[in-house]
Order: sequence, then structure tokens, then C-alpha cells
Amino acid sequence: MGGWHSLKLKEVFDRLGTNQAGLTQKEVEGRVLEYGTNEIQVGKKTSPLRIFAEQFKSFLVIILIMAAVVSYLIGIFPGQEPRVVDSLLILLIVLANGIFGFLQNYKAEKSIEALRKLVAPKAKVVRDGLVQEIASRDVVRGDIVLIEEGDEVPADARLIESKDLAIDESSLTGESESVKKEAKVLEEDIPLVERRNLLFMTTVAVRGKGKAVVVETGMNTEVGKIAAEIRETKERPTSFQLELNALGKKITYGVIGIIAFILLVQFLIGTADFVTIFLTAIALAVASIPEGLPAVVTIALALGTKRMVKRNSLVKKLPVVESLGSVDTICTDKTGTLTEGLMTVRKLYFDGEIVDVTGVGYSLDGDFLINGKKIDAEKVSPLLNCGLLCNNAVVGKDENQKKKYIGDPTEIALLVSARKASLKPDEYVRVDEIPFSSERKKMTTVHKKDKELLVFTKGAPEVILERCSLILEDGKVRRLTKGDKEIIASRNRDLAKDALRVLAFAHKVLSEEEEKKKEKIEDDLIFLGLQGMIDAPRRGVRKAVETCRRAGIRVVMITGDNKITAQAIAKEIGIGSNILEGKDLDRISNEQLRARIKDVDIFARVSPMHKVGILKALQENKHVVAMTGDGVNDAPALKSADVGVSMGIRGTDVAKQTSDMVLLDDNFATIVDAVRNGRTIFDNIRNFVRYLLTTNFAEVLVVFFASLFGYLPIMPVQLLWINFLTDGLPALALGVDPTRKGTMQRKPRKKAEGIMNRKSIYWIMAIGAELTVVLLAIFFIGLKNGLATARTMVFTGFVLYEFVKLSVIRYQQQLSWFSNKWLVLATSGCIALQLAILYTPLNRLFHVVPLGLFEWFILLLGAGLTWIFAVLITKHIVRYTH
Repeated sequence: MGGWHSLKLKEVFDRLGTNQAGLTQKEVEGRVLEYGTNEIQVGKKTSPLRIFAEQFKSFLVIILIMAAVVSYLIGIFPGQEPRVVDSLLILLIVLANGIFGFLQNYKAEKSIEALRKLVAPKAKVVRDGLVQEIASRDVVRGDIVLIEEGDEVPADARLIESKDLAIDESSLTGESESVKKEAKVLEEDIPLVERRNLLFMTTVAVRGKGKAVVVETGMNTEVGKIAAEIRETKERPTSFQLELNALGKKITYGVIGIIAFILLVQFLIGTADFVTIFLTAIALAVASIPEGLPAVVTIALALGTKRMVKRNSLVKKLPVVESLGSVDTICTDKTGTLTEGLMTVRKLYFDGEIVDVTGVGYSLDGDFLINGKKIDAEKVSPLLNCGLLCNNAVVGKDENQKKKYIGDPTEIALLVSARKASLKPDEYVRVDEIPFSSERKKMTTVHKKDKELLVFTKGAPEVILERCSLILEDGKVRRLTKGDKEIIASRNRDLAKDALRVLAFAHKVLSEEEEKKKEKIEDDLIFLGLQGMIDAPRRGVRKAVETCRRAGIRVVMITGDNKITAQAIAKEIGIGSNILEGKDLDRISNEQLRARIKDVDIFARVSPMHKVGILKALQENKHVVAMTGDGVNDAPALKSADVGVSMGIRGTDVAKQTSDMVLLDDNFATIVDAVRNGRTIFDNIRNFVRYLLTTNFAEVLVVFFASLFGYLPIMPVQLLWINFLTDGLPALALGVDPTRKGTMQRKPRKKAEGIMNRKSIYWIMAIGAELTVVLLAIFFIGLKNGLATARTMVFTGFVLYEFVKLSVIRYQQQLSWFSNKWLVLATSGCIALQLAILYTPLNRLFHVVPLGLFEWFILLLGAGLTWIFAVLITKHIVRYTH
């Protein structure tokens, strides 16, 4: 931000050409012309029509459209039946797939719009020496702005003066604790997150008031820079998308080669006329194309996302489901993801003993323990009562009339700890307050109970101890000694080592003399004790981190918080302790970061730009990275990540709309569950791709070899029926197979390893060749009863042997056929439909004839032989590829 934090106020005013009285109207008009309005510029939006058109750009979809044209052309030749129904069937599948993809992706381009909505609509400024309220878009550089509790900061500004000003910067940084602001000059090389004399656009004042001079507006603010980066950041296609496109290209080239080759061979051997040759080539082309694959993949991914929503993972972009399964690194925020995002009192020091406080967040469930044994909360009530009364946090209601804590997160933690002990402030009437300030480092309130005036003070331990002359011990007040102070200081250090934020508490009864002299109110206090608080880890996070470790997934913490707190939380949840801070990242090159990043477990005090750099370094090292985030600052990294994961509860609109997936419960453990689901879905997709392509491979071989003898063994419409329905329904059912044992005990698949790995290719070729031999034998046996019977046997054989393949796949993976009810229904339905085609008037549409007992005997014998050899082949491939 141009070094504004390190300049004296006079230098700031001089550089901006302004002063305490503010700008004149003429100066404002000139600056609007020079710098533009204070708005986040929205990039060119993708129109709904373009989003819809992009659903039809993949190679597989293009060759499906080609198949529709080809199917129609078949009907043009003399003596051939019209193929309009076949063509419409293909186009209907393509259209349905496109509509589904459009609906899933329609909301993906709205992040900049959300950034724009974040800007405060109104701002109070000083112009011509007068306070005015203006639209935030009209704020210009050099404007003097006034900020009070509840105000949104309209632009980036340098503080002129501050009175107990605390700012909630969670919309920018994602960190829950409010930041106390002060107007003093800071060192030049201090990190952005520690520049306490700067205010940032979209952040909110939660306490106090301040005056500041605007130093940057619009796209030059920190939020504006993030908006610009989002616009410039291109979304990375998933490996799955790339592989499907590559598969489409291979099939396209294969189709061209097959047609050319068959035309050449048939022409040379002269076994058929031109029309037969052309029909054979067209049949081969249709056989080569897995027409159902795009639709089956889309629907399987959609079914997977539906299942994941029930487990608190909302996936916005379907291909990301598959990417989750290959994630090997999770970069996660600390605040609100690994932790509750809420300050919680964890330890007390009272009456010479450390007291543990159980419970997490704002829940009132919790106990007070000494050495693991529960104690009566009344024992520590003097300390808790002081935290309750010297406190401006309140219990209110949200728009749904549900209980809501309002105030500074630290004070809310003290309020909750007192409410756990069932304490209430009803008997005390506040009559005075000496507010907290960064100079005083303490806060005092005066209350009336009955006829007594009582003083309650909280603040930094060293400051409070200086004001105390007495101490409460065993229910009695005695003189505070030097030895007592040394013990208290030691306990304070112990709590701080655990990354607890520690406050000291004291009270006294106000005498008549002190009542008259306000400067005496904070003298001769009675020391009560300490309260240590932290944003505590979520339940289940440690177990989730351990699950990641077993699954070969590395967890990296990225936080804007300080080094000590980050390491303490990391230790508690089982993440390593190797750390790099933002200032370290500023000193090393990208190459050095790439070399060091493999050993780093924690990144602390990082800026928005650091996050993107960390992500790029990991990706350049060939890692598949899931990045979590909830603040505006996370948006560029979320968009660049292989899987961007935002928080559903406390995440900003920008983070949610930029991400690929939203955690509905903000819980890190949910990411791990999503990875498990992603691996399961990928396994299922690999299974049904093998299942589909085996059929296509066998179809091509059967048509090709039969054509060498002058026969067309199966009609194009029959091929379409197999590829669409009897392939499609069981393939869909495979997409919802349950998670296999050991899914989270294996390492993530390598980024370069796609669906079509070596084992899959061998299996498709071997089983496809086996099916070819069996079906050609059946075809030539059936020819004894005529060409129609032979074609019907091959057609029915393809349908029947689909279930032989399914049985082999499930046998190999030790899955019961009945573990998936949808598979049972799909296979039963396909058999019923095939029988309907054979034995009803539908047989005319599909060019088939009813089969007799002999033909069924031959088909069932072939099925048994196919199963036996397929199991033996599968076992051999597994041994060979391992």
C-alpha cells in the first residue's frame, strides 16, 4: 500500500494534497476524473448462452453429434429404413447432458459481483471542514473519513486518530479475532497483516471510533487487487476433464482410421457392393463411439455430489468430485476450519491453582477441573464474575430470533465462561466505565450492588499487577507480596507458552474518598486471577489429520495468525511444527520456496499474495492441492487451486462463489470425508469406463472381422441400443457403488495416472478380445438359421454378456452384487427390456427375431465360458501389473 504505514501524518497529508479540514468540492471532482470512482470493477461476465454453448465443446460431445448425423445418413440409401429416431435419440442425450452441465455451472462466474456488493453503501467524510454522509462510491483519495462502531470501512485509509478502535478484518483475512488499531507510525518492513495504523475496505469497526485519511480507492485497495487477481486467474481444467477430451480425440482419430481401413479392405477383396461397404463402415463408426459415456459420467458425478451434500459438502462444479480423489495436499486455514473460529476460555489461574475449562466455542456445556477432577464452579466464581461484569459483550438475537452473542470475541469468551458457571449480571447496575485503550491496556467498570460501589478491572497481566496491592486467597484478602507477583508472572508465561491469550482480573469495593477522586478508582486493587483463552481446535480434527496421514495426504496450515499460536494448534491436532512466516517468504525466491516447501508444515503471518505463491509452488512440484478459505483474501487462491474449498457458515460470498466446493459445517473433517467420497467416485467411474469401452472394443472387432467375410453381424440401431441403454443403466448403477475397504489406506493416485491406466487398458483389450471370439462363434452358429437369427443372437449376446462383465468386476473387488440395489434393478430392467424387444412387435424396429431354446442354450454356454476365462484373465492382469 505505498508505504503509507511508515510515513508521518504530515508526509501522508502532503503526498495526498489534503489536510484535517478535508478536500474542497472542486478537489473532489478533479480526483474523480483522475482516479475514477471508489468501486470494484466487474470484468466481462460470461453470458448464460455462452455457458450453455461451452457444454458442447468437448470432443466426446462433438463425436456424439457426428454419430447423430451418421445415423441419419444411413436412412438416405435406397432400400434402407429412415433413421430419424436413431438420430433424435443421440441428440436428446447430448441436449440433456448440456442442460445438466449448464445448470451446475451457471453460478460459477459471480465472484467479482460479490466483491462489489461488499463495499459499504455510505460513508461519513469531512469536506470543506464539514461532516457529510456520502455514497461510498464517491469517496476519493485524500478524503477524511470518520469511523464508528458498526461502520464498514469504505476505502483503504491511514489512521489519523483512534479511540479504542477495534476492527473485524475477517472479511479480508479470515481471522476471527478483532484487530486493535492505533495511529502511530510503524516500521517500513512490517507485514501487511500487522499494519495496525491502516484500515482496509470492507472491514468493520466492532468497537471504538477513529478518523482516517483515504490513501487508496477502488481497484487500488487491497480488496481491489484481489478482484483484479481473480479476473486474471484462469481456472485450471481438472485432470479428468483433460482425460475425457483426450479420450474423445483418440476415439475420433480411431473412427476415421477404422472407416478408411474397412473401406479399403472391402474394396480390395470385393466381397460386397458399395452400399454394404458404406453401411459396414458406418456401423463400425457407431460401434466405436461410447455414446452413453458423457451422460453417464455427468450423472454419476451428480449422484456423487448429491450423496456428498448429505455429508455437508456442497460441490458446485461436477468434475471437481473426481479431482478430490487425487488430492495429495490440503492447505487449510487455521481459524474456523481447524479451529472453531470462536475464542474459548481454556484455563484459569485462581487461588494458586490452574483450572482447566472444558467445552468449545459458545456452547455453555463445560466443566471446571483441577488435576482432571471436576470442581464446583462456585469456587472460581469471583474470577468469572469479574470477567462477566467488566465486559461490553451482550446476548442478543439474530434475524431468525435465535440467540446470538454480540461484541468483541475476547469479551464474548469471558461472557461464555461465566455463563458456564451459571453467573448472571442481574444484581449489578453499571454506573461508570473507564474504557480500554492501547495505551492503558486495561478496562474498568464500576457497579452498584445494594448500597456498595464495586470496581472490576481486566487487562494485560503486567499492567493489572502494577495496580494491585492485595490478593484473594482461600476466600480472604491479604497483602500481595513480591513472591506472589513472581509466581503470577510465571503462571502467565506458562499459559502464554500454550498460545493462550491471557488477561488478568482484579476488583475492590470503592470507598467514599475514592468515589470522589476518579484517578484513584484503579488503585489498590485486589488481584483475583488469570483467564487464558484460545480459538480451540474443532472436535474430530485430530482424527481427520491422522486419516489424511494414513491416506498419503499432507496437511499444511496457512494462517494470518502469529507463529506461537499456529504451532500450538498444530501440535494439538497432529500437524508438524516446521514453520515459515510471511517475512521469510518475502526474502526468498520462487525457486527457493519450491525447494523448501516440501518440509514446511505451517505458514504464519501470511498475506493474500503469499497464499497464491504457496499454492503455485506446490502445483509446480506436481502436487494436487485442495485449498480452504473463507475470507475475501482467499479468493485468488481458491480459484487457482485444483480444488477450492470455502466455508459455508462464516465464509464470505466471494469465497463461496469462487470455490469449487463449500463446507456446509465449516469443518476440516468434512474435507477428509469429501476426499473419501472423491476416491470412491473415481473408482466407480474407472469401473464403468472399463465396462463401457470393453463393449465398444468388442463391437468394433466383431463388426470388422465379420465384414471380412461379407457380413454385417449387428445393425447400427442395435449398437445404439446397447451403447445407450444396456451399457448406460448398469454403468450408472456402478457410479453409486459403496466405498471399498482400504480406500483411505492407500496413497493418492499420481496426477499423471488417469482413468485409463495400464491395468484398465490390458483388461479392456483382453476381455474385449475374449468377447469377440465368443460372439463371432455364436454368429456363425446362428447363420445356419438365417442372417436375422445370427444378428439377433449377437445382439442378445452383447446384452447378456454385459452382466458377465459386471460379475467379474465385482468378483475382483470383493463386492457383493446385492450391496448395490440400483445395480440389481438396472440389470433386471435391461433383461426385461431385451426380452420385450425379442418377443413383442418391437422386434421389427430393431430388426430381430424371437430366439428358440437352442439359441438360448448356445448363448448361456458362451456366458459361462466367458465368465470363467474373464476371471482367469483378470487375476493374471492384477499379478502382472503389480
